[in-house]
Amino acid sequence: MIVTVTLNPALDITHTVASLVPHSSHRVTDVAAQAGGKGVNVARVLHALGLPTVAVAFRGGLTGAAVAADLDRHGIAHRLVDTAGESRRTFTVVDLGSGDATVFNEAGPAVSGAEWQALREQVHRLLTGASVLVLSGSLPPGLPDTAYAQLAGAAARAGVPVILDAAGPPLRAGVAAGPDVIKPNASELAEATGLPDPLAAAEALRAAGARAVVASLGPAGLLAVTPDGTFRAEPPAPLAGNPTGAGDSVVAAIAAGIHTGTSWPHRLADAVALSTATVKAPRAGQFDADTYHRLAPRPAGSRTPTPHPS
Repeated sequence: MIVTVTLNPALDITHTVASLVPHSSHRVTDVAAQAGGKGVNVARVLHALGLPTVAVAFRGGLTGAAVAADLDRHGIAHRLVDTAGESRRTFTVVDLGSGDATVFNEAGPAVSGAEWQALREQVHRLLTGASVLVLSGSLPPGLPDTAYAQLAGAAARAGVPVILDAAGPPLRAGVAAGPDVIKPNASELAEATGLPDPLAAAEALRAAGARAVVASLGPAGLLAVTPDGTFRAEPPAPLAGNPTGAGDSVVAAIAAGIHTGTSWPHRLADAVALSTATVKAPRAGQFDADTYHRLAPRPAGSRTPTPHPS
């Protein structure tokens, strides 16, 4: 079972317009709302892949109730911890003309010490049957920068591999706890290390405690610095679409690879296929099945994508 933790979940609201023009009125062609936050997106992708997963998150107010209802509606197992504050919303406007997405993120409700303790206890109980623990996204107000490090430490004591997808101080604190994999993007790598070269930055984060670093480099694909070597995996070609959630699909593929015991080259090929398929889908946490099955690695004869040693 893959356990995902989302400390700052959201109700993701997406509006689609023909063309986004500043300072003007728009007619919305499509409206959608679904449970979101990075860890929830990971759980949604894993569920669609048929893998056992449980989403752990905070839930507050009417927005939190809508998050829970969406998870129930899609059959995604969850353990939600109530908060006094209202869960946050995100608002995304997708421009059909350019394929660009403009995102507005609320901060989220403050979390009390008692609420944080209740969520930690929930995670500790789930670690007994967990194959992977995924820690993803921003921290809500009220939680310390060491929040992910605390959960990673508990997983290490339980012998459960940890994937951390965070930024800034929570990432730096989490790296010190020795997660099995971290997944920063290029800007997060540079911010965390002060090094502009992604390879040098990834090696520095490994030296600081992470066992493996998988960096999302946008159109350049993925860079992985692992105990088994350094690899790069590139998408087959640049694709137009909505990139929101593509990084969460990378995390889902890595978690799936750890859960099933595949090699690093296979995990990265799967991550590129799944993230590419996500760009072709309308919303985060979803992927275009035809694109994924066309690109996903096969036991033999697979041509794309092909990770290669760096």
